[in-house]
Amino acid sequence: MRKIALVAAASAAALSLAACSEATEDAASDTAESAAADAEANMEAAGESMEAAGEEVAAEADAAAAEVEAEVEGETEAEAAAD
Repeated sequence: MRKIALVAAASAAALSLAACSEATEDAASDTAESAAADAEANMEAAGESMEAAGEEVAAEADAAAAEVEAEVEGETEAEAAAD
């Protein structure tokens, strides 16, 4: 009788651990998916910021080049920029 009760208790404990484990796996999966989505959104935002910064630097470089060319060639900056 004791052995039957012990086996039943062990079986119940194993089933409860399996149920907890499945819930934990589901929660971990959801957390990983959420983290991946957040990382993707952050990478996209960082890429957009870098692209905007690159465009700004290029525009400033073009303006500086036109200014130098205008000074060297004796032109207005608009004429130098048009060249």
